[in-house]
This record gives sequence, C-alpha cells and structure tokens, in this order.
Amino acid sequence: MATQQWTGGSNPSPIDFPPAPHGVVSPPSLEKLSCSSPSVGQVRDPDPISYVSLQEQRCVLSWFQGWTAAQRERFLQDLLGKAVPGKVCTLLDSLNTLQVKDRLPNIFECQLRLWTQWFESWGEEERNHFLHILEERDPAFVSHFYRSVAGTAGRD
Repeated sequence: MATQQWTGGSNPSPIDFPPAPHGVVSPPSLEKLSCSSPSVGQVRDPDPISYVSLQEQRCVLSWFQGWTAAQRERFLQDLLGKAVPGKVCTLLDSLNTLQVKDRLPNIFECQLRLWTQWFESWGEEERNHFLHILEERDPAFVSHFYRSVAGTAGRD
C-alpha cells in the first residue's frame, strides 16, 4: 500500500489521507450525535445533554442496576422529594431517613450524595433525559415513581 506524506506546503485535503481499512467503522459526525430518542410529533429538537451530565447519568444508572430493593426504595423516595419539593409528605419521609451516625457513610450513602449533587446541577432537559433512560432500564420502577408523584397531589 502506497502512503502519501504531507510536506506542509499547503493545507491537506481529505484525499491526502489514506482510506480507512475495510471493515473499520468511522465515528459519526457531530451533527448526527444525539443523546435522546426521537419522539413522534416533536416540533423542536431537545437541548443537547452535556457530555459530563451524560456520564453522570450513566454512572447513576450503573449503581441503580446493583442496588437492592431497599436501596431502590430509598432512591425512589429521594427522587420523589426532588420531583415534588416542598410537599409535606415527602419532607416528613426525608426527615425520617435522617440519622445521626458515629460511623462513616457506606458506599450507597456516598452514591446518593453524588446523585444529589449531580441532579442539582442538571437542567430540566437533562433531568427528563435521566428519567427517560431510567424508564427504559426499569419501567416498573418509573411507573411506581409516577404513581407516587400522583399520590402527592392535593397534599400540602
């Protein structure tokens, strides 16, 4: 295979570079990258999800996959408190989970702290994206979440 070398005399063009070997898939162009699934009847493109937020969301979803049922329930209560802040029922539930401890936090507690920091830094579109991806991974969990949100209606 003959190779061409660029001597620096002018700007190289795409034909100055050898083609990719057969079977190698080139990366998608930036214009074709999308972090969200297209939805039917959508009028405008959603705001793009930042790379950092996407990595944070993937991290939380990875943790979620490994959590026990009790840890997922605790996460659900935390998510519910974030979705409907200020509702008395969620504030009381959150207060019930607070404990003064003489020991270091466990891994799950550290994960929840990071989750809270990340969630607070996400915009509305990024939060909705997280919920959408979580729903793809565990539809029953998200369905339970929506029922819980609906259950807070009318409570002050």
